[in-house]
Amino acid sequence: MRLATLRVDGGSTAVRVEGAHGVDLGVPDVGAVLARDDWRTWAESVRGRKIPLPDPDDGGGVTYAPPVLRPSKILCVGLNYASHILEMGRELPTHPTLFAKFADSLTGPYDDIVVPAAGSEAVDWEAELAVVIGAEVRGASREEARAAIAGYTVMNDVSMRDWQNRTVEWLQGKAWEAATPLGPVVVTADEAGGDGLEIGADVDGEQVQHSTTADLVFPPDVLVSYVSTFTTLRPGDVIATGTPGGVGHARTPRRYLTDGSVVTAWVDGVGATRNRVVVRP
Repeated sequence: MRLATLRVDGGSTAVRVEGAHGVDLGVPDVGAVLARDDWRTWAESVRGRKIPLPDPDDGGGVTYAPPVLRPSKILCVGLNYASHILEMGRELPTHPTLFAKFADSLTGPYDDIVVPAAGSEAVDWEAELAVVIGAEVRGASREEARAAIAGYTVMNDVSMRDWQNRTVEWLQGKAWEAATPLGPVVVTADEAGGDGLEIGADVDGEQVQHSTTADLVFPPDVLVSYVSTFTTLRPGDVIATGTPGGVGHARTPRRYLTDGSVVTAWVDGVGATRNRVVVRP
């Protein structure tokens, strides 16, 4: 099953994706779907109105929103692909490197990423597989963690490297408002496939990242178990699992997104975000 959140009629609604249409589930976002104990059987059974899925290129009135509008937690894992760790000149970690984002950091999977002209001059891309939690969980074993995963979506952890590297803490370069595309759909765990999903990113049509999730040092169930040790994970929470090698900051010479750049982040079988960078005064 695939679930999405659409902006429609001046608000938002969660839909079950069926071909070229979404079946209206009558709740504001996928997070509200997952808040139900019986979310899976309920979402499969609803017979709501059919809404044509938006074409990201037509600029129509219906658009994709982030699947979960206001998750209680957005946790991100830095340096989790072996290839990316090595290109950044670091050793493989013994524990996940974690940082957080805010709900205001999220933007739609096809929205423009607006960067203030006086903001960052080192805007970078990071294609990521994101885990969406479907049940409250604390102190989970790996088996319990797998059962708590509702599904997966795509995140582009757009990073302002000049701000990120001002201090040893990364938050200020990672949590810019409306600069983290998420979506377009949440693919339930049973449909997303197993380990080794292909993942990558393109900038202006040129492939800049390509790997598989088999390269993850800490896979999704390990991350959910680890995080749930110190905090309760709730339905709709998001864990971004890290990015593979190929980011612009690690290149020689370094390469960043500029005004008008179009960046696509994708995970095979899950989906893709595509966003244009807009620099504004």
